[in-house]
Amino acid sequence: MRLHYKGEYDSNPASLPHGEHVPGAVKFKEAETSKELLITTSILAIAIIIIMTVISVIRLGRFPLNGSIQSILGSFCSVLVLFPHEILHAICFKEDVYLYTNWNQCMMFVVGPETMSKSRFIFMSLLPNIILGIVPYILGMIFPDFTFGLVLGIFAASMGAGDYYNVYNALTQMPKGSRTYLYQFNSYWYMPK
Repeated sequence: MRLHYKGEYDSNPASLPHGEHVPGAVKFKEAETSKELLITTSILAIAIIIIMTVISVIRLGRFPLNGSIQSILGSFCSVLVLFPHEILHAICFKEDVYLYTNWNQCMMFVVGPETMSKSRFIFMSLLPNIILGIVPYILGMIFPDFTFGLVLGIFAASMGAGDYYNVYNALTQMPKGSRTYLYQFNSYWYMPK
């Protein structure tokens, strides 16, 4: 993996690095506009926050976002994990990967022109959410005094809503043995010869 920082994304999907289309590749059935995607991922993120918070209240008998210093730091640090989140995506690529920022939408993202197996794509999509979201959340559930981890986990896991959307699309649309790649802002799958 070779990481290249490309700076601010210019909102032109054609400017993103990509390879050539594979003959017969099928475009994922995804949100058609960035507004549709934003609405879908926002609803998913809010649902994740609510579900994880309710589970923690049931398990611990208290509301985790209680204004304590640990709760405040956990909330704040969830924003600081944006860069490590993208680095964890990037390490799953074997070739060149490009890091972009888009501060107008408070996001960072990586793209790579290489193809991936379905399982590697799913792993790449979930890795940062597991390490930075699920693991701290579970530790906060096991150790009730670790409110920092619980709150960090709730918010960091919810910030992966777009990743979960990609995993859902891969699981429901890619046949066994297929490969996927990103072309501009759309994912495609194909069956290797």
